[in-house]
Amino acid sequence: MTQRLTPGTVALLVTAPLLWAGNAVVGRLVHDLVPPITLNFLRWALALALLLPLTHRVLRPDSPLWPHWRRYALLGLLGVGLYNALQYLALQTSTPINVTLVGSSMPVWMLAVGALFFGVAVTRRQLAGAALSMIGVLTVLSRGEWSQLLALRLVAGDLFMLLATISWSFYSWLLVRTSEPASVRGDWAAFLTGQMVFGLAWSGVFASAEWATGHTH
Repeated sequence: MTQRLTPGTVALLVTAPLLWAGNAVVGRLVHDLVPPITLNFLRWALALALLLPLTHRVLRPDSPLWPHWRRYALLGLLGVGLYNALQYLALQTSTPINVTLVGSSMPVWMLAVGALFFGVAVTRRQLAGAALSMIGVLTVLSRGEWSQLLALRLVAGDLFMLLATISWSFYSWLLVRTSEPASVRGDWAAFLTGQMVFGLAWSGVFASAEWATGHTH
């Protein structure tokens, strides 16, 4: 049976990219006010504070979360500790548009990481979709004039965003390979809280290094 695209579905599809793009814009706006690693730490600390009233039970000593702490520590590192930290680092020297465009290469990296590290075969349709995505990115970068690509100059921030995109690709594939109990995985708030607890620990370590070098103000 064919399902119709409802206004609610359209709103959700539009909201997610707007939030991701807005995150890049805000990160650029405050790059002179808050150091990037500290900004990532504060961002996730606020998110955890908002979720804890709903999910504090998942952190009890007898929670089924703790036998799988290694998995959650890795998810927290890739999704919380690294992705946004690298994005905010990228925004120190790159523009929100460039950062978003580099992030648009995600389909390519998802296919590459899946094939190289998770043994997932890549189909022709998936390759065509990734190629179409990259053509769209290149079209925007060149403004419709392919000669503009020869004059394109990359900055350090673009490399940081590329590393962030690769990190998120590993994170996404690890989400698929699950072994944790359904009682945790089935509760999205508890599942996210488990990641944030470990991710904040990673972020705290990284922010401490930033503070030690005197890059905070």
